[in-house]
Amino acid sequence: MLPYIAEFIGTMLLILLGDGVVANVNLERSGMKGAGAVQITFAWGLAVLVPAFIFGSSSGAHFNPALTIALAAIGNFSWSMVPGYVIAQFAGAFVGAVLVYVLFAGQFEVTKDQGTKLGVFCTGPSIANTGLNLLSEIIGTFVLVFAILGIGNVENAGSMGLNYFFVFAIIVSIGMSLGGLTGYAINPARDLGPRLAHAVLPIPGKGDSNFGYAWIPVVGPIIGALLAGGLFVIIPW
Repeated sequence: MLPYIAEFIGTMLLILLGDGVVANVNLERSGMKGAGAVQITFAWGLAVLVPAFIFGSSSGAHFNPALTIALAAIGNFSWSMVPGYVIAQFAGAFVGAVLVYVLFAGQFEVTKDQGTKLGVFCTGPSIANTGLNLLSEIIGTFVLVFAILGIGNVENAGSMGLNYFFVFAIIVSIGMSLGGLTGYAINPARDLGPRLAHAVLPIPGKGDSNFGYAWIPVVGPIIGALLAGGLFVIIPW
């Protein structure tokens, strides 16, 4: 059970820290309101780095169903463990989002804009265009997974957790370069788990959870991850 517990707690921490920084920067009456996109982008990278150090040796620190599925598809992970990993990841993401709401309940109450509240939990496009929004998530996740797999080609990358710092850099790079398009979910659990939390939590004046868009940050990352895995295995390194 340890790998599943690690994926649950790790994904919970990822969302607590990741959604937490969005709440910290965007909600009214937060002490760091207005800090901006740079803080959010760096904090999301750190949100992946922290649980990766804790649980890397226990579960491989996936925290992302798209990565788990891609690794299984190329033979680097057992398909029998995929359902348990995915369930743990979605559950952890949901619980992490609930904790963010509990901690920032006062700020949610005084924030009037529904889009700002929803944006704490999940992603959305800056310009709604189904094809381009889907492509953005595909390409962003392709870069993430292809780069993660490529770390294995770096000699001694795993020594002292250097590989996890590389992942931090990848997350920050994707966010700073492509994040303005769709919020760079690049992780089905990261988006859908908190979106479900937004839907069920008693957030004052929260508005709609925009489930009409929710399939894009689920399907896009899975496609992108599978494409990255497929290309990686056919390259004669």
